[in-house]
Amino acid sequence: MTSTLNLRPVDGNFSLGDHIYSVLREAILDMNVYDPATDLRLDERALADALKISRTPVREALVRLEQDGFVEVRARKGVFVLRKSLTEIMEMITVWAALESMAARLATERASDAEISSLRSLAERFSRDGAGAHIEEYSEANIAFHQRILELSHCAMFKTITDGLFLHMRAVRRKAMSEENRSERSVVEHIGIIEALEARDPIRAEREVREHTMRLHDHVRDTWADLDIIKQKKAAH
Repeated sequence: MTSTLNLRPVDGNFSLGDHIYSVLREAILDMNVYDPATDLRLDERALADALKISRTPVREALVRLEQDGFVEVRARKGVFVLRKSLTEIMEMITVWAALESMAARLATERASDAEISSLRSLAERFSRDGAGAHIEEYSEANIAFHQRILELSHCAMFKTITDGLFLHMRAVRRKAMSEENRSERSVVEHIGIIEALEARDPIRAEREVREHTMRLHDHVRDTWADLDIIKQKKAAH
């Protein structure tokens, strides 16, 4: 089934290859990977029909997606969007916390006032109540906020490294944002991060970002204990 993928038919005159890979990658990024109700199986024929193309470029794109860690091929079962284990998720969050906190430290030295103000513009679109009332919109704004911190470091290698984590970090943040009023706390914590950056305080900025992300780590550790059970059940079918 492909009901969880938002796909647009491809113009038959368009050169395929990289474009099909890009279309499928973006569709996977839009999936709520860690929602137990999400169907992770990708049917090659159904994808080709939805895109109105032959199966060959779809098959080639799926091979590339597997190589890049977006999907996994299970013998005699098919192709599935990759869902990490609980341990792997916690490790990814820890790595992200380390990278983003260092990016925040560099941003206090390298980012312009206007660039730091762009963070406040992102954060102030939602009040504490507004974030909870518009959780999908706030979830996307939250992801953009964290990506922006990486950009403000003016260290291109951060983006190269975090691209491999982005699919899963985006899905994890999206799911966690609606749990235990995390959206309300997130709004407050983002303001603390911005204030540290505006003060050009590298130690505080690094600490605020690290602690903010590690609170996500602790939340996942404490409340997602059944994730591996769900993954095992999905793999068995």
